[in-house]
Amino acid sequence: MNQLPEVASKPSPDSLSLARLVPHGSRVLDLGCGTGEMLAHLIRERGCAGYGIEIDDANVQACVARGVNVIQLNLEEGLAMFGDSSFDVVLQIDTLQHLRNAEVMLRETARVGRIGIVAFPNFGHWPNRLAVLRGRMPVTKVLPYQWYDTPNIRVGTLRDFEALALQNHLKIIDRFGLQEGREIRFWPNARASRAVFKFQKY
Repeated sequence: MNQLPEVASKPSPDSLSLARLVPHGSRVLDLGCGTGEMLAHLIRERGCAGYGIEIDDANVQACVARGVNVIQLNLEEGLAMFGDSSFDVVLQIDTLQHLRNAEVMLRETARVGRIGIVAFPNFGHWPNRLAVLRGRMPVTKVLPYQWYDTPNIRVGTLRDFEALALQNHLKIIDRFGLQEGREIRFWPNARASRAVFKFQKY
């Protein structure tokens, strides 16, 4: 098992819930891995190995400081450097909403990994619906930006992703919402701020 230097940072409750979806000992590819916090946690606590993909210079340096293997790559260019089923699990945690080629990257996730795990802000969450009814775009803990300075180039709901998965011949293994680390399985499209899907190719 990889040994990592200690870097002060405690994973969020949502991150811990997502980490539990990754089987012990998996080979993991984390797309848009940020500072490498999730991958470091998976290596340390679940005996995983793998790589992060990140474009931001500061985040790449943070990954290196954590001892996380990281490749600096623009995800808009795809994952052609990886063969089919190169990884047990491919993660897209709060990445999909930033990509112009979101549908292509979803198919690439299913190609490169035996299992894909995607999490993104759920625009169907009831506070978001209420904000729109009041005539304003929502600003929340999960969607913290004003409409004019957001890095998100798209928004979606659990039902939107289900339709996209069907359109791309992906089998959904599990789906639920996350609300401050709690799994929401009853009416998740209205009751959860984050959507989570675990899927694979048919």
